[in-house]
Amino acid sequence: MAQTILGIDVGQNRLNLALMNGRHIKKSLILDMPEKLVSEGRIVSPETMGEFLRTSLKEAGIHCNKAAYVFSGERVYIRPVTMPLMNEEQLLYNLPYEFRDYITEELKDFVFDYAMISVNEEERTMEVMAAAIPRQLLEDTRSILRKAGLKLVKAAPVLAVYQNILSNYAKPGEEPRDYCILDIGYSGIRMHAFKGDRHLATNELETGLFTLDDALAEAYNVDSHIAHTYLINNYDDCQNKEVCTSAFNNIALELMRTMNFLRYSMQDSNLNDVWVCGGGANIPPLLYALEENLDMKIHHAGELVAGYGVTRDMESDSLLLAIGITQ
Repeated sequence: MAQTILGIDVGQNRLNLALMNGRHIKKSLILDMPEKLVSEGRIVSPETMGEFLRTSLKEAGIHCNKAAYVFSGERVYIRPVTMPLMNEEQLLYNLPYEFRDYITEELKDFVFDYAMISVNEEERTMEVMAAAIPRQLLEDTRSILRKAGLKLVKAAPVLAVYQNILSNYAKPGEEPRDYCILDIGYSGIRMHAFKGDRHLATNELETGLFTLDDALAEAYNVDSHIAHTYLINNYDDCQNKEVCTSAFNNIALELMRTMNFLRYSMQDSNLNDVWVCGGGANIPPLLYALEENLDMKIHHAGELVAGYGVTRDMESDSLLLAIGITQ
């Protein structure tokens, strides 16, 4: 019998929740985060976050005691590792040593885990996706969820969640296809390339929706918080005004340069399609600018979880990770 579990994805300024029963979404919730609760990808006050989550669930009538949580941020590490065949106990013992060149802090301050990618019996090797998460971050997350009446039963970094989504999306027996997932967020843009469910590369741009907020704030003589509501709600048709279209084209040109670099560095790939998620996925003129400049077919990333019972009134592009972490 499928269990009911709440998928949680905390963004810079939005909280995305998906209540899942197996492969079916029962309820979803997308909320604006209290100002300055998240700074540079980190929750500033776990106590306040826990109370905000508890209150939000109560007001939305969401009843659940199990949670799956998406970890993001620069202090969460994930990388593919090829190792000799070994049992789980040996693997967990050896994983920390695979991060010695990546983590400058004490390894004992991190929790390590893995997901199996493949096993080569002939060469007696195994490839795993290894992850390292700060121990304190994990404890803070458990504390947040306990405050909200939830128990953490599953957690994974963003890239691992994308891999799981793409693995479930692929048709049985289908040749691995190339994917580019474009996350257009408030504080930055991340472009992830995959071959099937195998991660190939990630490129990050410091440009994000905040640049549009700043431009609108100046044009309308309001603060950036109000400008953001103008952008999201298309107040005064601002998304089609010169101040925004110029910014959209600048973002698209930066992404075009990044995409050209990705294609050059991965010459055996065939990146012709882009699946867009994040706040930018809900801004049609931005998507048009991307399609014009990237010369690629633009998809809503919600297509990747269309089989989970999402409906048109749900912002499935924003719920992508919250759904994916539960599977």
